[in-house]
Amino acid sequence: MSNYKVTVLGAGLAGCEAALWLAGKGVQVELYEQKPTHFSPAHKSEGFAELICSNSLKAERLDSASGLLKEEMRRMGSQLLNAAEAARVAAGGALAVDRDTFSAEVTRMVEAEPNITVHRERVEHIDESTPILVATGPLTDGALADEIGRLTGDERLHFYDAVAPIVTAESLDYEKVFAASRYDRGEADYLNCPFNKAEYEAFRAALASAERAPLHEFDAGAEQGAQPDPDAHGKKADTVTVYEGCMPIEIMAARGADTMRFGPLRPVGLIDPRTGHRPWANVQLRAENKERTLYNIVGFQTNLKWGEQKRVFSMIPGLGNAEFVRYGVMHRNTFLDAPRVLSAGLCLKEHPNVFFAGQITGFEGYMESTACGLLAARNIYARLEGKELPAPPIDTMCGALIQYLTTENKHFQPMGANMGILPPLPEDQRPRDKRLRYMAVAERAVASFQQWLDENNF
Repeated sequence: MSNYKVTVLGAGLAGCEAALWLAGKGVQVELYEQKPTHFSPAHKSEGFAELICSNSLKAERLDSASGLLKEEMRRMGSQLLNAAEAARVAAGGALAVDRDTFSAEVTRMVEAEPNITVHRERVEHIDESTPILVATGPLTDGALADEIGRLTGDERLHFYDAVAPIVTAESLDYEKVFAASRYDRGEADYLNCPFNKAEYEAFRAALASAERAPLHEFDAGAEQGAQPDPDAHGKKADTVTVYEGCMPIEIMAARGADTMRFGPLRPVGLIDPRTGHRPWANVQLRAENKERTLYNIVGFQTNLKWGEQKRVFSMIPGLGNAEFVRYGVMHRNTFLDAPRVLSAGLCLKEHPNVFFAGQITGFEGYMESTACGLLAARNIYARLEGKELPAPPIDTMCGALIQYLTTENKHFQPMGANMGILPPLPEDQRPRDKRLRYMAVAERAVASFQQWLDENNF
C-alpha cells in the first residue's frame, strides 16, 4: 500500500479529513499548506482546520439536516468529528467547539500521522501525473486560481457569492402564491408573490431599516454589490468594480420608493388571479432544484442579519410561515461552476486525476466541507484500487448534495445540508408532524447510506 501516493492542497477541514482518511488506508499523503508562508485575508492562525466565522458545527439531532450529515460522516470514519468532541463546549443541542483547541487537535492528529508529510509552502502548479486533491477553500486566488482556470476554462470561478434566500415549497401559502411567467410566455416556471400598495410600502420601510450583518474586511465591496473585473480571471481577485445586478435588496429599498418596483419586484406582465389585476409589486420564486422542493427568492441578494431576514422576508405575501433552508449572504467566495466541470466522483470531467473538496466545490458549511473531504478521499482510494465508487444514493444527505452539485443549473450557487434537497417520502408514508416526517426521512437516509457503504467497501 505504501506505493499509493496522493497530494492534498490545503489543510482546512476538507483537506485534513481527506488526508487522515487516506493515510489510515496506508496511502502516502503529501499535504501542502500555505500558512505561515502566506495567509489569506481571513486566516490568522498557523494551525490546521482553522474556523473563521463561528465555533458552531450545528445541530446533532438525527432529524435535522446537520445531524443527519454528521451521522453519515461518522459511518464514513470521520476523524474531525472526534477532534470536535475533544474540543466541545456547551451549546445545548448543537455541536460547538473551542476554535483554538479544535485547530490544535486537528493539527496534532495530522502531524502525528506517519503516512502524512506536511509541506508548509504555497503551490502554484497542479501536477496531474498522480491523484491530487485541491481543497484550498473559498478564498483561493493568485497563481493557483489561474492554474484551476487553465484546467476548467475561464468561467470556472465566481468571486463574490451573492446568494438569495431559499425556502421550502411545502411551507408556502398557495392561497396567496400563484404560478405564472410574465406575459404567459412559456411554462409557468415561477411562483409569484403579489403585493398591494399598502403591503409593499410596509415591506419596503421594514427592509430599508433592517439591521445588516457586519462585513469582514476581505468582504469590503460586496456590500455595494461589488464584483472583481471579469477579465481578471483570478489574477487580481480583490480588485473590484460595482456590479448593479448583484446589489443587496436592502440598499435597493433605501434608494427610493419605486426602485424595487422597477427592478426585481416589477409586476409587469403578471395578473393576480385573486384580483384580476396587475399587482402593485411582485416577488418571484424560482425553483432551486428539479424536484421543485426548494425555491429561491429571485433578486434578494442581501447582507441583512439572519434574524432580520426571517422577520422582514416573512412579510412577503405567501411567505408568512416560510421555512428558510438558507439565508442570503454576500461575501467573497471562490467556487467552481460545479455542474459544468465536476463529476459525481468529485474530479474534473476533463482531468480525472484532479479532485476537489470543500467549499471550492460548492459544498457550503463547515461540516459539509468536511464531509466533502471524506467523499473525495473515498473516490481517490477507489481510483487507486482501479475501481469506481458510485455516488451515495440521492436519498442520503451526502448523495443529495452531490446530486445538487452536479445537476445542470445555470443559476448554480453553493448549497449546504438541508432537508429540502432530500426526495420526499411517498404520500402514504408521510407523517403530518414535521418532526416525525424529518425523522422518517433521516432513518431512511441512514439505512440507505449504510447499504451504500457495505456494497462499496474497498
